[in-house]
Amino acid sequence: MSAVGSLAIGTPTDRVEGREKVTGAARYAFEQLPGDHAYAWLVQSEIASGEILSLDASPALAQEGVVAVAWAGNAPRVAEVDDRELSVLQSRTISYRGQIVAVVVAESLETAREAAAHVRIDYEVRDHEVVLDEHDPAIYDPGTVNAGYPSESVQGDVARALARADAAVDVTYRTPAFHNNAMEPHATVALWDGDDLTLYDSNQGASTVRDTLAQVFELEPEQVRVISPHVGGGFGSKGTPRPHVVVAALAARMTGRPVKLAITRQQMFAFTGYRTPTIQRLRLGASGDGQLTAIVHEALQQSSRLREFTEQTAVATRMMYAAPNRRTAHRLARLDVPTPSWMRAPGEAPGMYALESALDELAVELAIDPVELRIRNEPPLDPERGIPFSSRGLVACLRLGAERFGWAERDPTPGVRREGDWLVGTGVAASTYPAYRSPATATARAEGDGSFVVRIAASDIGTGGRTTLTLIAADALDQPAARVTVEIGDSALPRAGLAGGSMGTASWGTAVTLACRALVERIEALGGHVPADGLEAHADSSDEVRATDQGYSRHAYGAQFAEVRVDAVTGEARVSRLLGIFAAGRIINPTTARSQFLGGMTMGLSMALLEESVMDREFGDYLNHDLAGYHVASHADVGELEADWIEELDDHLNPMGSKGIGEIGIVGTAAAIGNAVFHATGRRVRELPLRLDRLLAT
Repeated sequence: MSAVGSLAIGTPTDRVEGREKVTGAARYAFEQLPGDHAYAWLVQSEIASGEILSLDASPALAQEGVVAVAWAGNAPRVAEVDDRELSVLQSRTISYRGQIVAVVVAESLETAREAAAHVRIDYEVRDHEVVLDEHDPAIYDPGTVNAGYPSESVQGDVARALARADAAVDVTYRTPAFHNNAMEPHATVALWDGDDLTLYDSNQGASTVRDTLAQVFELEPEQVRVISPHVGGGFGSKGTPRPHVVVAALAARMTGRPVKLAITRQQMFAFTGYRTPTIQRLRLGASGDGQLTAIVHEALQQSSRLREFTEQTAVATRMMYAAPNRRTAHRLARLDVPTPSWMRAPGEAPGMYALESALDELAVELAIDPVELRIRNEPPLDPERGIPFSSRGLVACLRLGAERFGWAERDPTPGVRREGDWLVGTGVAASTYPAYRSPATATARAEGDGSFVVRIAASDIGTGGRTTLTLIAADALDQPAARVTVEIGDSALPRAGLAGGSMGTASWGTAVTLACRALVERIEALGGHVPADGLEAHADSSDEVRATDQGYSRHAYGAQFAEVRVDAVTGEARVSRLLGIFAAGRIINPTTARSQFLGGMTMGLSMALLEESVMDREFGDYLNHDLAGYHVASHADVGELEADWIEELDDHLNPMGSKGIGEIGIVGTAAAIGNAVFHATGRRVRELPLRLDRLLAT
């Protein structure tokens, strides 16, 4: 094997599966045609709390072409797992409106949908609570939050520090529920062969879905195969199996036929996850020169009656800025609502919105430039853990961003810049996201014709993961990327973790690098000769991850700068310029990296100005459960958008030196826009989205 010095990493590269996608050759979950398949349609609860007294399926079964109707009274039994949302069709208890209570299976999708409308259900209705309220007496401390962090942290004497501070702010910020709305709705095709289950499923991790479904159906993992080569987005909502996956498998087992089940856009607002609403109180104290002396960040959020899920909303505050006296806390209310789950940058997105907005308020109170205030509070070590950062490029991002954005020309006085009816303002906020990594396995194979195949059960959810792994493998093999094929998206491949937590590339790339290096060693041991029948090497990154993921605080950073225009008459807000500068380790593929940064920033813009899931207190359901009522940013909402990064070398991360980039773009964007709105108008709105009625009422 000849060394060619490929240097693939860092080369701008188009998606390797791009042609398949634009020509329609790429097949997504619901496009699979197993043959003799039936179609499923879900029946959802029309109450928010209560019990099913009776269900009459006979009118539905009387429809021509209906195969079966399954509900708690006749569905096959499954095992209980930690996620009680997956105990679907096992109980008559209703825990939220829109919960799956039955499924109709028919010869066509149209027939299944029509028959579902004929299922008759009598309920015992109970009173429900569906609105997050800080005065709820049942609020409690969950003990731990998402990703295993303790719910509380305390250092020093915050009460004394706040009382003695030269300047202080005490403010409460609110964010609504946000719903993941990937382009491809959730879908599953399930088929049984004896006791073996195959699922074509849209998800963020085939290995995870396989293991979970094996537990639900009390099978060995080898009896379940999950195939997911192409996924049309997820944003966290496809990170773990949702109830419909179990329903599809139940329906297929009950009928003895393959079953196809696609979730509608409206149904996604019920049981595929969402970001919890939050009520966050921030108290900051500082000396006259801007040094933070106290930080208190308390977050209240909700979960369902079925399952406790607590987003790590205040965790980023623990490591972001230096202050000797600190307290963060999370509290939870269990309501008659669906279970919240991961949504792009869970914790950091809403938490940093509140922290970075409060810091802007402190900057105004101190009459210190908000960029300078952040620089003055740069910590030498992780303030919470007392360990060094593997690298920390926040100050570099702030300075470069300020230069590129023209920050020095800014008049700090709010409400003084006007262009016709438009009030113009600028704002800044910082971004951060942890550099996570999980163990994975991979194989690398050299073929006799000079090509290479790398196999790993990774997932490409539209981010370009397949392309990134191709570049990583090419570098490790010291071969041109054109000679390398990467196979992903199948639980039959070597085990891999989720495309989530911005850790996909770091986790999978570590295993791929180790496998490719092992293959190179085997080839060199044969004098550079590859046998005609090929040569293969396998790697498990568990030891590598355990050995290196110790002793350092590893995070990516960024600085977001926004220019907004607010109509002085109507209160309409528009973002005319948005700049993000990031420090995210070594950038593997500049083409897809820029796409991820811009996508995250656009989602943050949408979070700031548009997105809001509105709960109806009386009926216990989200009123705007489609894209006609739940507004997401479109092209017309996005003005001049730019993302760039600094060169950052970090030897304490993984063999590639990379940090995750999928989520950091959304973090800080909403705060930068909110701070710019204040600068434009002199009005501080502490609740998202920044609707015109809130701006006019302030």
